[in-house]
Amino acid sequence: MKLSALLAAAVLASALAAPSQAQTLRWAAQNDILTMDPHSQNHATTNAILMHAYEGLTRYNAKYEVEPSLATKWTYISPTQVRFELRKGVKFHDGSPLTADDVIFSFGRIKQPQGTMQIYVTGISDIKKIDDHTIDLMLSAPNPILLRNIIDFRIMSKAWAEKNRTTNVQDYKAKEENFSSRNVMGTGSYKITGWMPEQKITMSINNDWWDKHTNNVKEVVYTPIKSDPTRVAALLSGDVDMLTDIPTQDVARLRNDPKLKIVDGPEVRTIYLAPDIGSPELKYSNIKGKNPFADKRVRQALSMAIDREAIRRNIMRGLAIPAGLMVAPGVNGHANDIDMPPKVDVEGAKKLLAEAGYPDGFEVRFNAPNNRYVNDEEIAQAIVAMWARIGVKAQLMAENMATFSQKFQNFDSSLYMLGWGVATYDAQYMIQSLARTRTSGADGNFNFSKVSDPVVDRLADAMKSETDVAKRNAMIKEALVRIKDEVLLIPLHHQMRPWAMKAGVSTVHKSDDRPETRFTSVK
Repeated sequence: MKLSALLAAAVLASALAAPSQAQTLRWAAQNDILTMDPHSQNHATTNAILMHAYEGLTRYNAKYEVEPSLATKWTYISPTQVRFELRKGVKFHDGSPLTADDVIFSFGRIKQPQGTMQIYVTGISDIKKIDDHTIDLMLSAPNPILLRNIIDFRIMSKAWAEKNRTTNVQDYKAKEENFSSRNVMGTGSYKITGWMPEQKITMSINNDWWDKHTNNVKEVVYTPIKSDPTRVAALLSGDVDMLTDIPTQDVARLRNDPKLKIVDGPEVRTIYLAPDIGSPELKYSNIKGKNPFADKRVRQALSMAIDREAIRRNIMRGLAIPAGLMVAPGVNGHANDIDMPPKVDVEGAKKLLAEAGYPDGFEVRFNAPNNRYVNDEEIAQAIVAMWARIGVKAQLMAENMATFSQKFQNFDSSLYMLGWGVATYDAQYMIQSLARTRTSGADGNFNFSKVSDPVVDRLADAMKSETDVAKRNAMIKEALVRIKDEVLLIPLHHQMRPWAMKAGVSTVHKSDDRPETRFTSVK
């Protein structure tokens, strides 16, 4: 065996090593976290791990209903003033008590512009302290999804942050690190005890947690394993207990293995393409002096050239829903009658390119991750081949999510592929994050393709405070159709997400792709 293979095997063995008792959950997926700073990166894997240690004022139960967490109750003093009573007796992992000061500090921290989590406190203008265990959220306008938004507003210890000089959010895109990048101080059900990037994350149960543990998992070892065959081999050999990233080609085989079980479910995540619409000239293209993507006809041509059904059938093995909308089934605002992708029309796409002034096509760099979404690099490769038929020569740069995300967050991409899960289960979250013109706050905070459309902006701003459900849903539909018709973003498909596990593992499938250990037991 080559030395490199031996080293790789040694690293994997080290990463998978864990206590042998049944109360250890060994969980694997393809993607590592980006940071341990809870206010830095709105990245699903990062959020899925950190939510074990950091908590919000509210949380979801197993049925995605909002329930109390660090707050026990909330009362509307007025439509724009909501009083939250904090849970008494809650302790951070170092034993210090949770108080209103920690919530107010965390609010100031999450709003810092170098992070990407501001969407979760959208519409909150201030938090006022009433006493040590009572706060008032002051809203800029009525907020119909406030309780869902603040689930991912994670509370950090103010004293710990000040002691460790980590009051500022990590600037991930600048490749900066601070103390909170590698250390955690929350109130959650598990303590994160270590992180070896690209190797493993370890967690241990918090016996002083304010809530009752109903599971039997004492330790968690999370292992990111990029290689599909290695990941599946680890499950089949018994080295891991649960996989939440199953290669599509292996689902049927694993489903028929009597030692395993598959937990099926959709995911509220849409895989999409983001062309740089707003730059005067593309940074990475052979077209100089103008931007092809600023022309709607070019964007239409790119979308019409993609055979989404072929991707679903041949690459995703049926585990995807071809998408015409930027939100998936299960999200408020989704409707089957408008979620219709364009028909494949190569000749029509060529005609549109010619009309736009590109009869011979053009060249452009195409960025994509290779370890984040189901078959992400393979999908990107297929799209490159489909675009070649209309003369668009895309140079694919597929790379690790960690470096890929730094690129697009620095606007260092002319065209990229990403996935967007809707944590609030409401389409406003996508519209406001991806399609609203970017500002210094939560609006457009993940809009790195310079989308700016006055109709979408007007609707996005109006739906934030509209409390009439029918009126608000009409605004959401209008915005979704506008994004679709103007091809401001190019949806590819909505992911399906089966999980595989040993027969003795019991867990609740989560459509936000965030397994929760509090809902998991191991025999």
